[in-house]
Amino acid sequence: MNSISTKRHSRTNIRHRLPAVILAGLSSAALVHGAGDRPNIILIMADDLGYGDTGFTGNTFIRTPCLDSLSREGVTLDRFYTAAPVSSPTRASVMTGRHPSRMGVFNANVGILRPEETTIAEILKNAGYATGFFGKWHLGSLTHTERDANRGKPGNLKDYNPPHLHGFDTFFATESKVPTWDPMKKPAHGASGKGWKYIEEGEEWVSYGTSYFNAPQQKETGNLDGDDSRVIMDRAIEYIGGNIDRAQPFLAVIWFHAPHLPVVAGPEFREAYSGTELERNYAGSISAMDMQIGRLADFLREQGPDGNTLIFFCSDNGPEKGTPGSSGMFRERKFSLHEGGIRVPSFALWPGHTGSGHSDVPCSTCDYLPTICEITGCGLPDHVLDGKSIAPALLGKGRQEQKPMGFVYQDSHAMIDGRYKLLTVRDSTSLYDIQADPGETTDISASRKGILKKLTRMYEKFISSCKASFEGKEYGTESAERMGQTWKY
Repeated sequence: MNSISTKRHSRTNIRHRLPAVILAGLSSAALVHGAGDRPNIILIMADDLGYGDTGFTGNTFIRTPCLDSLSREGVTLDRFYTAAPVSSPTRASVMTGRHPSRMGVFNANVGILRPEETTIAEILKNAGYATGFFGKWHLGSLTHTERDANRGKPGNLKDYNPPHLHGFDTFFATESKVPTWDPMKKPAHGASGKGWKYIEEGEEWVSYGTSYFNAPQQKETGNLDGDDSRVIMDRAIEYIGGNIDRAQPFLAVIWFHAPHLPVVAGPEFREAYSGTELERNYAGSISAMDMQIGRLADFLREQGPDGNTLIFFCSDNGPEKGTPGSSGMFRERKFSLHEGGIRVPSFALWPGHTGSGHSDVPCSTCDYLPTICEITGCGLPDHVLDGKSIAPALLGKGRQEQKPMGFVYQDSHAMIDGRYKLLTVRDSTSLYDIQADPGETTDISASRKGILKKLTRMYEKFISSCKASFEGKEYGTESAERMGQTWKY
Protein backbone atom coordinates (compact mmCIF):
# COMPACT_ATOMS: atom_id res chain seq x y z
CA MET A 1 0.00 0.00 0.00
CA ASN A 2 1.64 1.68 -1.54
CA SER A 3 1.10 37.17 8.64
CA ILE A 4 -1.73 34.63 9.73
CA SER A 5 -1.58 32.62 6.55
CA THR A 6 2.14 31.92 6.75
CA LYS A 7 3.63 29.81 9.52
CA ARG A 8 6.40 31.89 11.08
CA HIS A 9 8.55 30.61 13.88
CA SER A 10 10.91 32.17 16.35
CA ARG A 11 13.01 29.03 15.86
CA THR A 12 14.84 28.09 12.67
CA ASN A 13 12.47 27.04 9.92
CA ILE A 14 11.95 23.28 9.85
CA ARG A 15 12.73 23.02 6.16
CA HIS A 16 16.25 24.27 6.79
CA ARG A 17 16.84 22.51 10.08
CA LEU A 18 15.57 18.96 9.72
CA PRO A 19 17.67 17.36 6.96
CA ALA A 20 20.88 17.21 9.02
CA VAL A 21 18.93 15.80 11.93
CA ILE A 22 17.30 13.23 9.68
CA LEU A 23 20.69 12.03 8.45
CA ALA A 24 21.94 11.76 11.99
CA GLY A 25 18.80 9.98 13.16
CA LEU A 26 18.44 7.14 10.64
CA SER A 27 16.98 4.20 12.53
CA SER A 28 17.74 0.53 12.14
CA ALA A 29 14.23 0.01 10.78
CA ALA A 30 14.77 2.58 8.04
CA LEU A 31 18.18 1.12 7.21
CA VAL A 32 16.61 -2.29 6.78
CA HIS A 33 13.72 -1.16 4.60
CA GLY A 34 15.42 1.70 2.77
CA ALA A 35 14.30 5.30 2.33
CA GLY A 36 12.36 4.34 -0.81
CA ASP A 37 10.39 1.74 1.15
CA ARG A 38 9.20 3.90 4.02
CA PRO A 39 5.68 2.94 5.05
CA ASN A 40 2.62 5.05 4.54
CA ILE A 41 1.24 6.17 7.91
CA ILE A 42 -2.43 6.26 8.91
CA LEU A 43 -3.43 7.62 12.33
CA ILE A 44 -7.06 6.81 13.16
CA MET A 45 -8.76 8.23 16.24
CA ALA A 46 -12.29 7.83 17.57
CA ASP A 47 -13.86 10.51 19.76
CA ASP A 48 -14.96 9.63 23.33
CA LEU A 49 -14.76 5.89 22.61
CA GLY A 50 -14.38 4.06 25.91
CA TYR A 51 -11.98 1.21 26.58
CA GLY A 52 -14.93 -1.18 26.82
CA ASP A 53 -16.76 0.02 23.70
CA THR A 54 -15.20 -2.39 21.17
CA GLY A 55 -15.39 -6.12 20.66
CA PHE A 56 -11.63 -6.54 20.89
CA THR A 57 -11.71 -5.04 24.38
CA GLY A 58 -14.63 -7.13 25.57
CA ASN A 59 -17.89 -5.46 24.51
CA THR A 60 -20.52 -8.01 23.53
CA PHE A 61 -23.31 -5.57 22.60
CA ILE A 62 -21.67 -3.11 20.19
CA ARG A 63 -20.57 -4.82 16.99
CA THR A 64 -17.12 -3.80 15.73
CA PRO A 65 -16.07 -6.69 13.45
CA CYS A 66 -13.61 -4.64 11.38
CA LEU A 67 -11.74 -3.23 14.35
CA ASP A 68 -11.73 -6.66 15.97
CA SER A 69 -10.23 -8.25 12.84
CA LEU A 70 -7.57 -5.56 12.42
CA SER A 71 -6.59 -5.80 16.08
CA ARG A 72 -6.07 -9.56 15.68
CA GLU A 73 -3.88 -9.00 12.63
CA GLY A 74 -1.75 -6.46 14.48
CA VAL A 75 -0.60 -5.73 18.01
CA THR A 76 -3.29 -4.82 20.54
CA LEU A 77 -1.89 -2.28 22.98
CA ASP A 78 -3.46 -3.24 26.29
CA ARG A 79 -1.87 -0.39 28.25
CA PHE A 80 -2.35 2.51 25.88
CA TYR A 81 -3.04 5.92 27.39
CA THR A 82 -4.14 9.28 26.09
CA ALA A 83 -2.12 12.30 27.19
CA ALA A 84 -5.26 13.80 28.75
CA PRO A 85 -8.84 12.78 29.59
CA VAL A 86 -10.24 15.28 27.04
CA SER A 87 -10.03 15.91 23.33
CA SER A 88 -7.87 18.91 22.38
CA PRO A 89 -4.92 18.11 24.68
CA THR A 90 -4.71 14.52 23.46
CA ARG A 91 -4.74 15.67 19.83
CA ALA A 92 -1.91 18.10 20.52
CA SER A 93 0.15 15.23 21.95
CA VAL A 94 -0.36 13.10 18.83
CA MET A 95 0.87 15.89 16.60
CA THR A 96 3.97 16.74 18.63
CA GLY A 97 5.01 13.84 20.87
CA ARG A 98 4.80 16.31 23.76
CA HIS A 99 2.53 16.78 26.72
CA PRO A 100 -0.16 19.35 25.81
CA SER A 101 0.57 21.52 28.86
CA ARG A 102 3.91 22.43 27.24
CA MET A 103 2.00 24.37 24.58
CA GLY A 104 -0.92 25.60 26.67
CA VAL A 105 -3.55 23.16 25.41
CA PHE A 106 -4.81 22.68 28.94
CA ASN A 107 -8.35 21.62 28.07
CA ALA A 108 -10.80 21.23 25.20
CA ASN A 109 -11.11 24.51 23.25
CA VAL A 110 -8.25 26.01 25.28
CA GLY A 111 -5.02 27.17 23.66
CA ILE A 112 -3.86 26.12 20.22
CA LEU A 113 -1.31 23.83 18.65
CA ARG A 114 1.38 26.49 18.74
CA PRO A 115 3.02 27.39 15.43
CA GLU A 116 6.47 26.96 16.99
CA GLU A 117 5.81 23.28 17.65
CA THR A 118 7.15 20.69 15.21
CA THR A 119 4.40 18.33 14.05
CA ILE A 120 4.56 14.84 12.63
CA ALA A 121 3.06 16.26 9.42
CA GLU A 122 5.93 18.74 9.06
CA ILE A 123 8.52 16.06 9.72
CA LEU A 124 7.10 13.63 7.18
CA LYS A 125 6.42 16.35 4.62
CA ASN A 126 10.06 17.36 4.87
CA ALA A 127 10.97 13.71 4.23
CA GLY A 128 8.96 13.59 1.00
CA TYR A 129 5.56 12.45 2.25
CA ALA A 130 2.17 13.78 1.17
CA THR A 131 0.25 14.90 4.24
CA GLY A 132 -3.51 14.86 4.71
CA PHE A 133 -5.89 15.53 7.58
CA PHE A 134 -9.54 14.38 7.73
CA GLY A 135 -12.14 14.90 10.47
CA LYS A 136 -12.21 16.66 13.82
CA TRP A 137 -9.29 19.08 14.26
CA HIS A 138 -10.03 20.70 17.66
CA LEU A 139 -6.68 22.49 17.87
CA GLY A 140 -7.88 25.97 16.96
CA SER A 141 -10.47 27.56 14.70
CA LEU A 142 -10.71 27.16 10.92
CA THR A 143 -11.99 30.64 10.08
CA HIS A 144 -11.65 34.22 11.28
CA THR A 145 -14.24 35.73 8.91
CA GLU A 146 -17.51 34.15 10.11
CA ARG A 147 -19.10 32.37 13.03
CA ASP A 148 -18.29 28.68 13.07
CA ALA A 149 -18.30 26.07 15.83
CA ASN A 150 -16.78 27.04 19.19
CA ARG A 151 -14.15 29.64 18.38
CA GLY A 152 -14.54 30.77 14.79
CA LYS A 153 -15.82 34.33 14.50
CA PRO A 154 -15.10 37.49 12.53
CA GLY A 155 -11.82 39.06 13.56
CA ASN A 156 -10.73 36.25 15.87
CA LEU A 157 -7.19 35.77 14.61
CA LYS A 158 -5.99 34.65 18.02
CA ASP A 159 -7.56 31.19 17.75
CA TYR A 160 -7.23 30.81 13.97
CA ASN A 161 -5.05 27.73 13.55
CA PRO A 162 -6.04 25.41 10.66
CA PRO A 163 -4.17 22.25 9.59
CA HIS A 164 -2.37 23.84 6.64
CA LEU A 165 -0.34 25.93 9.09
CA HIS A 166 1.05 22.73 10.59
CA GLY A 167 2.32 20.80 7.60
CA PHE A 168 -0.84 19.38 6.02
CA ASP A 169 -1.07 19.77 2.24
CA THR A 170 -4.63 18.45 2.12
CA PHE A 171 -7.35 18.75 4.73
CA PHE A 172 -11.07 18.24 5.24
CA ALA A 173 -11.82 19.34 8.76
CA THR A 174 -14.28 20.65 11.27
CA GLU A 175 -13.13 22.71 14.20
CA SER A 176 -14.93 20.52 16.74
CA LYS A 177 -17.91 18.20 17.22
CA VAL A 178 -20.74 17.59 14.77
CA PRO A 179 -23.71 15.18 14.77
CA THR A 180 -22.58 11.73 13.74
CA TRP A 181 -25.33 11.52 11.08
CA ASP A 182 -26.12 14.46 8.77
CA PRO A 183 -23.22 16.36 10.35
CA MET A 184 -24.26 19.80 9.16
CA LYS A 185 -27.85 19.56 10.39
CA LYS A 186 -30.00 19.38 13.51
CA PRO A 187 -33.79 19.15 13.89
CA ALA A 188 -35.50 22.51 13.85
CA HIS A 189 -37.36 21.54 17.02
CA GLY A 190 -36.51 19.34 20.00
CA ALA A 191 -32.82 18.77 19.38
CA SER A 192 -31.05 17.44 22.46
CA GLY A 193 -27.38 17.90 23.27
CA LYS A 194 -27.09 14.12 23.49
CA GLY A 195 -28.57 13.42 20.06
CA TRP A 196 -31.84 12.67 18.28
CA LYS A 197 -33.52 10.30 15.90
CA TYR A 198 -32.10 10.82 12.43
CA ILE A 199 -33.81 13.51 10.34
CA GLU A 200 -36.19 11.90 7.88
CA GLU A 201 -36.96 13.23 4.42
CA GLY A 202 -39.25 16.23 4.61
CA GLU A 203 -38.57 17.00 8.26
CA GLU A 204 -37.56 20.56 9.10
CA TRP A 205 -33.96 21.14 10.04
CA VAL A 206 -31.53 24.00 10.69
CA SER A 207 -27.77 24.34 10.39
CA TYR A 208 -25.80 22.79 13.23
CA GLY A 209 -23.41 25.75 13.09
CA THR A 210 -20.20 23.98 12.17
CA SER A 211 -18.73 23.61 8.68
CA TYR A 212 -16.23 21.35 6.98
CA PHE A 213 -13.32 23.34 5.58
CA ASN A 214 -11.13 21.97 2.78
CA ALA A 215 -8.80 24.92 2.14
CA PRO A 216 -7.97 28.22 3.87
CA GLN A 217 -11.30 30.02 4.39
CA GLN A 218 -13.00 27.60 1.99
CA LYS A 219 -15.95 25.42 3.01
CA GLU A 220 -16.97 22.09 1.50
CA THR A 221 -20.54 22.12 0.21
CA GLY A 222 -21.09 18.70 -1.40
CA ASN A 223 -21.41 15.11 -0.13
CA LEU A 224 -22.16 16.05 3.46
CA ASP A 225 -25.34 14.05 4.14
CA GLY A 226 -25.71 10.74 5.89
CA ASP A 227 -23.13 9.00 8.02
CA ASP A 228 -20.41 11.40 9.12
CA SER A 229 -17.80 8.63 9.28
CA ARG A 230 -18.50 7.88 5.61
CA VAL A 231 -18.33 11.58 4.74
CA ILE A 232 -14.83 11.67 6.26
CA MET A 233 -13.69 8.38 4.76
CA ASP A 234 -14.81 9.35 1.24
CA ARG A 235 -12.24 12.16 1.31
CA ALA A 236 -9.56 10.09 3.00
CA ILE A 237 -9.79 7.24 0.50
CA GLU A 238 -9.72 9.63 -2.46
CA TYR A 239 -6.55 11.18 -1.04
CA ILE A 240 -4.94 7.82 -0.26
CA GLY A 241 -5.81 6.38 -3.66
CA GLY A 242 -4.34 9.37 -5.47
CA ASN A 243 -1.08 9.03 -3.61
CA ILE A 244 -0.91 5.29 -4.23
CA ASP A 245 -1.42 5.94 -7.95
CA ARG A 246 1.49 8.40 -7.85
CA ALA A 247 3.66 6.05 -5.75
CA GLN A 248 3.83 8.86 -3.22
CA PRO A 249 4.31 7.90 0.45
CA PHE A 250 1.66 9.55 2.58
CA LEU A 251 0.50 10.46 6.06
CA ALA A 252 -3.28 10.31 6.57
CA VAL A 253 -4.65 11.53 9.90
CA ILE A 254 -8.28 10.37 10.18
CA TRP A 255 -10.02 11.64 13.31
CA PHE A 256 -13.67 10.60 13.46
CA HIS A 257 -16.37 12.36 15.48
CA ALA A 258 -18.06 9.15 16.62
CA PRO A 259 -19.29 8.48 19.24
CA HIS A 260 -19.05 12.04 20.65
CA LEU A 261 -22.33 13.75 21.49
CA PRO A 262 -24.61 14.66 19.80
CA VAL A 263 -24.69 11.07 18.66
CA VAL A 264 -27.06 10.12 15.84
CA ALA A 265 -27.22 6.84 13.94
CA GLY A 266 -28.76 6.42 10.50
CA PRO A 267 -31.60 3.98 9.94
CA GLU A 268 -29.45 0.94 9.05
CA PHE A 269 -27.34 1.28 12.17
CA ARG A 270 -30.04 2.46 14.55
CA GLU A 271 -32.32 -0.43 13.67
CA ALA A 272 -29.53 -2.94 14.30
CA TYR A 273 -29.79 -2.30 18.05
CA SER A 274 -32.43 -2.35 20.74
CA GLY A 275 -32.69 -0.13 23.80
CA THR A 276 -33.19 3.56 24.38
CA GLU A 277 -32.74 6.11 21.63
CA LEU A 278 -29.37 7.07 23.10
CA GLU A 279 -28.22 3.46 23.36
CA ARG A 280 -29.18 2.74 19.77
CA ASN A 281 -27.55 5.92 18.49
CA TYR A 282 -24.38 5.33 20.48
CA ALA A 283 -23.88 1.73 19.40
CA GLY A 284 -25.01 2.49 15.86
CA SER A 285 -22.53 5.33 15.39
CA ILE A 286 -19.67 3.09 16.51
CA SER A 287 -20.71 0.32 14.12
CA ALA A 288 -20.98 2.89 11.33
CA MET A 289 -17.44 4.08 12.07
CA ASP A 290 -16.25 0.47 12.22
CA MET A 291 -17.72 -0.16 8.77
CA GLN A 292 -15.77 2.76 7.33
CA ILE A 293 -12.53 1.55 8.90
CA GLY A 294 -13.23 -1.82 7.31
CA ARG A 295 -13.84 -0.08 4.01
CA LEU A 296 -10.41 1.55 4.30
CA ALA A 297 -8.77 -1.78 5.14
CA ASP A 298 -10.42 -3.43 2.12
CA PHE A 299 -9.28 -0.60 -0.12
CA LEU A 300 -5.70 -0.98 1.07
CA ARG A 301 -5.78 -4.77 0.58
CA GLU A 302 -6.98 -4.30 -2.98
CA GLN A 303 -3.70 -2.53 -3.76
CA GLY A 304 -1.98 -5.93 -3.82
CA PRO A 305 0.31 -8.08 -1.68
CA ASP A 306 3.14 -5.52 -1.56
CA GLY A 307 1.28 -3.14 0.68
CA ASN A 308 3.31 -0.95 2.97
CA THR A 309 1.01 0.94 5.32
CA LEU A 310 1.28 1.29 9.09
CA ILE A 311 -2.09 1.89 10.81
CA PHE A 312 -2.55 3.12 14.37
CA PHE A 313 -5.94 3.22 16.09
CA CYS A 314 -7.01 4.74 19.40
CA SER A 315 -9.60 6.97 21.09
CA ASP A 316 -8.89 10.46 22.37
CA ASN A 317 -10.10 9.76 25.93
CA GLY A 318 -12.56 7.66 27.88
CA PRO A 319 -16.34 7.65 27.42
CA GLU A 320 -18.42 10.76 28.06
CA LYS A 321 -20.45 10.95 31.26
CA GLY A 322 -24.15 10.28 30.80
CA THR A 323 -23.68 8.05 27.76
CA PRO A 324 -23.89 4.26 27.38
CA GLY A 325 -20.12 4.25 26.85
CA SER A 326 -18.07 1.76 28.82
CA SER A 327 -14.69 2.07 30.54
CA GLY A 328 -14.56 -1.71 30.81
CA MET A 329 -12.96 -2.83 34.06
CA PHE A 330 -11.51 0.61 34.69
CA ARG A 331 -12.56 3.31 37.10
CA GLU A 332 -14.20 6.61 36.05
CA ARG A 333 -14.59 8.14 32.58
CA LYS A 334 -13.76 11.21 30.50
CA PHE A 335 -12.44 14.18 32.54
CA SER A 336 -10.77 11.84 35.08
CA LEU A 337 -7.14 10.73 35.41
CA HIS A 338 -8.30 7.41 36.79
CA GLU A 339 -7.70 4.64 34.25
CA GLY A 340 -11.18 4.91 32.71
CA GLY A 341 -10.52 8.47 31.60
CA ILE A 342 -7.17 7.91 29.91
CA ARG A 343 -6.84 4.20 29.09
CA VAL A 344 -8.37 3.52 25.69
CA PRO A 345 -8.69 0.79 23.04
CA SER A 346 -5.70 0.78 20.71
CA PHE A 347 -3.78 -1.32 18.21
CA ALA A 348 -1.08 -0.97 15.56
CA LEU A 349 -0.90 -2.91 12.30
CA TRP A 350 1.81 -2.99 9.64
CA PRO A 351 1.31 -6.17 7.60
CA GLY A 352 4.47 -8.21 7.36
CA HIS A 353 6.22 -6.16 10.04
CA THR A 354 4.23 -5.91 13.25
CA GLY A 355 3.62 -9.06 15.18
CA SER A 356 0.22 -10.20 16.34
CA GLY A 357 -1.17 -10.61 19.82
CA HIS A 358 -1.10 -8.28 22.78
CA SER A 359 1.47 -5.90 24.25
CA ASP A 360 1.38 -4.81 27.90
CA VAL A 361 4.03 -2.12 27.39
CA PRO A 362 2.76 1.16 28.89
CA CYS A 363 2.51 3.65 26.01
CA SER A 364 0.59 6.75 25.03
CA THR A 365 -0.43 9.18 22.32
CA CYS A 366 2.86 11.01 22.96
CA ASP A 367 4.65 7.93 21.58
CA TYR A 368 3.24 8.13 18.07
CA LEU A 369 5.67 10.79 16.81
CA PRO A 370 8.93 9.19 18.04
CA THR A 371 7.73 5.75 16.90
CA ILE A 372 6.95 6.99 13.40
CA CYS A 373 10.23 8.87 13.26
CA GLU A 374 12.17 5.73 14.10
CA ILE A 375 10.32 3.54 11.63
CA THR A 376 10.60 6.06 8.77
CA GLY A 377 14.17 7.08 9.60
CA CYS A 378 13.29 10.69 10.31
CA GLY A 379 15.15 12.61 12.98
CA LEU A 380 13.39 13.79 16.10
CA PRO A 381 12.55 17.45 16.73
CA ASP A 382 14.97 19.38 18.92
CA HIS A 383 12.27 20.01 21.54
CA VAL A 384 11.84 18.01 24.72
CA LEU A 385 9.69 14.96 23.95
CA ASP A 386 7.47 13.18 26.45
CA GLY A 387 7.00 10.18 24.18
CA LYS A 388 9.27 7.29 23.40
CA SER A 389 9.45 5.02 20.38
CA ILE A 390 7.52 1.79 20.83
CA ALA A 391 8.86 0.36 17.56
CA PRO A 392 10.66 -2.49 19.39
CA ALA A 393 7.38 -3.61 20.98
CA LEU A 394 5.52 -3.37 17.67
CA LEU A 395 8.16 -4.99 15.48
CA GLY A 396 9.52 -7.51 18.00
CA LYS A 397 13.05 -6.18 17.50
CA GLY A 398 15.36 -4.97 20.24
CA ARG A 399 14.73 -3.96 23.83
CA GLN A 400 11.71 -1.78 24.52
CA GLU A 401 12.54 1.29 26.61
CA GLN A 402 10.31 1.88 29.61
CA LYS A 403 9.63 5.56 30.25
CA PRO A 404 7.48 7.09 33.01
CA MET A 405 4.39 8.98 31.88
CA GLY A 406 3.14 12.18 33.51
CA PHE A 407 -0.40 13.54 33.38
CA VAL A 408 -2.03 16.75 34.59
CA TYR A 409 -5.58 17.97 34.11
CA GLN A 410 -7.38 20.66 36.10
CA ASP A 411 -7.12 19.70 39.80
CA SER A 412 -5.59 16.26 39.20
CA HIS A 413 -2.21 14.87 38.30
CA ALA A 414 -0.71 11.42 37.87
CA MET A 415 2.57 9.66 37.22
CA ILE A 416 2.80 6.12 35.87
CA ASP A 417 6.04 4.16 36.13
CA GLY A 418 5.70 0.53 35.14
CA ARG A 419 3.14 -1.12 37.37
CA TYR A 420 2.72 1.78 39.77
CA LYS A 421 0.56 4.88 39.45
CA LEU A 422 0.60 7.98 41.62
CA LEU A 423 -2.70 9.87 41.47
CA THR A 424 -3.57 13.15 43.17
CA VAL A 425 -7.12 14.48 42.94
CA ARG A 426 -7.39 17.88 44.58
CA ASP A 427 -5.54 17.31 47.88
CA SER A 428 -5.94 13.53 48.07
CA THR A 429 -3.01 11.38 46.92
CA SER A 430 -3.18 7.64 46.24
CA LEU A 431 -0.80 4.99 44.93
CA TYR A 432 -2.02 2.04 42.90
CA ASP A 433 -0.46 -1.15 41.57
CA ILE A 434 -2.33 -1.06 38.29
CA GLN A 435 -0.84 -4.34 37.14
CA ALA A 436 -2.36 -6.23 40.07
CA ASP A 437 -5.25 -3.80 40.58
CA PRO A 438 -6.27 -2.29 37.22
CA GLY A 439 -9.56 -1.12 38.69
CA GLU A 440 -7.73 1.12 41.18
CA THR A 441 -9.64 -0.25 44.14
CA THR A 442 -6.87 -0.27 46.75
CA ASP A 443 -4.60 2.61 47.76
CA ILE A 444 -1.21 1.13 48.71
CA SER A 445 0.55 4.41 49.52
CA ALA A 446 0.85 3.58 53.24
CA SER A 447 2.79 0.37 52.54
CA ARG A 448 4.86 1.64 49.57
CA LYS A 449 6.17 4.94 50.87
CA GLY A 450 9.44 4.63 48.95
CA ILE A 451 7.62 4.19 45.65
CA LEU A 452 5.25 7.04 46.53
CA LYS A 453 8.20 9.34 47.17
CA LYS A 454 9.94 8.25 43.95
CA LEU A 455 6.87 8.90 41.77
CA THR A 456 6.25 12.22 43.50
CA ARG A 457 9.77 13.35 42.58
CA MET A 458 9.22 12.14 39.01
CA TYR A 459 6.04 14.16 38.73
CA GLU A 460 7.67 17.29 40.14
CA LYS A 461 10.46 16.99 37.58
CA PHE A 462 7.96 16.39 34.78
CA ILE A 463 5.69 19.34 35.59
CA SER A 464 8.67 21.64 36.09
CA SER A 465 9.88 20.71 32.60
CA CYS A 466 6.40 21.35 31.15
CA LYS A 467 6.27 24.76 32.81
CA ALA A 468 9.68 25.67 31.38
CA SER A 469 8.48 24.76 27.88
CA PHE A 470 5.27 26.74 28.30
CA GLU A 471 7.18 29.78 29.53
CA GLY A 472 9.46 29.88 26.52
CA LYS A 473 12.57 27.84 27.25
CA GLU A 474 12.51 26.23 23.80
CA TYR A 475 11.03 28.87 21.50
CA GLY A 476 10.08 31.98 23.40
CA THR A 477 6.75 33.37 24.57
CA GLU A 478 5.18 34.81 21.41
CA SER A 479 2.37 32.26 21.25
CA ALA A 480 1.63 32.39 24.98
CA GLU A 481 1.31 36.15 24.67
CA ARG A 482 -0.85 35.83 21.55
CA MET A 483 -3.23 33.55 23.46
CA GLY A 484 -3.11 35.62 26.64
CA GLN A 485 -2.24 32.52 28.60
CA THR A 486 -0.47 32.05 31.91
CA TRP A 487 0.77 28.83 33.44
CA LYS A 488 -2.16 26.90 34.86
CA TYR A 489 -0.55 24.42 37.25
